[in-house]
Amino acid sequence: MTPVDLTTPPAPRTGGSVAPSLPVVVTDERPWGRFDLLTLNQRSTVKVLTVDPGCRLSLQRHTSRDEWWTALDPGLEVEVGGRTSLLTVGERVWIPRGTTHRVRCTGSAPARFLEVAFGDFDECDIERLEDDYARLQPDATAQR
Repeated sequence: MTPVDLTTPPAPRTGGSVAPSLPVVVTDERPWGRFDLLTLNQRSTVKVLTVDPGCRLSLQRHTSRDEWWTALDPGLEVEVGGRTSLLTVGERVWIPRGTTHRVRCTGSAPARFLEVAFGDFDECDIERLEDDYARLQPDATAQR
């Protein structure tokens, strides 16, 4: 599989209180190491997701939030907007709202990723287009 640059920022958005484009990471070096500042005083929701070996999330999109993923473990394959790439630990992926996306664990151990969501976060804001666990909305296939 050829690596694909999934970190290219989208075109800027106008209006609203969400991140207009790919956030800027500020790295601050300290005597003990460093920290990466991912968001500062922005409306966001942060989760760590764990994907079991051989499992994947539904192919989905959101209308009210952008997502920014960071691989915490090896073995994560992401699909964003129809492009697929195997992430390295620490690699980040920007997912603008409305973009189809999913992640799959290709390794033999569970793999985690950090998700920072910008915008209005609601677990109901998931339009599932494909799902291995029969959680499709009745009209989702008609909306493809």
